[in-house]
This record gives sequence, C-alpha cells and structure tokens, in this order.
Amino acid sequence: MKLHALPTIAGSTHSHKRLGCGRGSGHGKTSGRGHKGMKARSGGSVRTGFEGGQMPLYRKLPHRGFNNVNRVDFDVVNVSTIEKVGGEAVDRDVLVKAGLLRATATLVKILGTGELTRAVTVTAHKFSATAKAKIEKAGGKAVELKTTPPPAAEEAAK
Repeated sequence: MKLHALPTIAGSTHSHKRLGCGRGSGHGKTSGRGHKGMKARSGGSVRTGFEGGQMPLYRKLPHRGFNNVNRVDFDVVNVSTIEKVGGEAVDRDVLVKAGLLRATATLVKILGTGELTRAVTVTAHKFSATAKAKIEKAGGKAVELKTTPPPAAEEAAK
C-alpha cells in the first residue's frame, strides 16, 4: 500500500479553531488561553526541562566528562599498512585511493605497528617516534606536514 492510496476516514479531518471571533464562537475573549499566566501571553511558553521551579532533573543528575574544544583529531595509519601500498611515495591521497583512509580524513598520523621492508617517502601531518625510526631504517624518508589548529583555537586567538 502507498501513502497516496490510503483512504481518508470519515471524521479524521477537522476544521481549524477560529480564535477571537466573538463570544458566540466559543473561542472569543481569551481565545482558549485562560486568564493570565505564562501560557496566556504572546510568545510565552514553558521551556524544555522546566519543572515549575523545582530542581530540574538535568541538574540533579551527575555530569561526567569533558569535551576539549582544542582537540586535534588525526586519522591513524600503521607502518604495516604502508607496506601493503605500492609505489615510492605515500601520502594522504594515495591512502584514500587505496581505500585505507576515508575521503573526509584531513590530518594523518603514522604509527609504528608492523614492519617496513622497502624504502618509501611517507608524507603525513604527524609521525610517532617508532614509525619515523622504522621508515628511516628501511631507507625511506618521513616528511612531516604542518598541522593547522582547529577552528575553535583560531577563534580564541583573535
């Protein structure tokens, strides 16, 4: 069954309330809002989580953890993964084409898990000490790119 094929059931559609059309309509004077109070005012509504002045639940429950606005997230690649990729030079684009990194990956860090048997020039934003040592031991080169600070840190500096 498709949505356009559903029949309309008798009594399921209602005409909208016509407010402020005099006493005879049943929705005159206060237009169904009652007398005074927050919900009677224009633009007046109770905010989410409000419990009538009682200590709200979100303030009673413990809050744990911390989100660092200056955190820099790296997508990590191991030396063993670089071994599988062919070619003399390995950078972010090569890793994305090989399907080892997502296309959305911006900052890449090379970690030292695994072994490297051939000379490769690896270009990344960061290297662990062991990864750098393994690449250079195999006769390759580790080229470190400049990491840009996250947008939150840039705004704080201004």
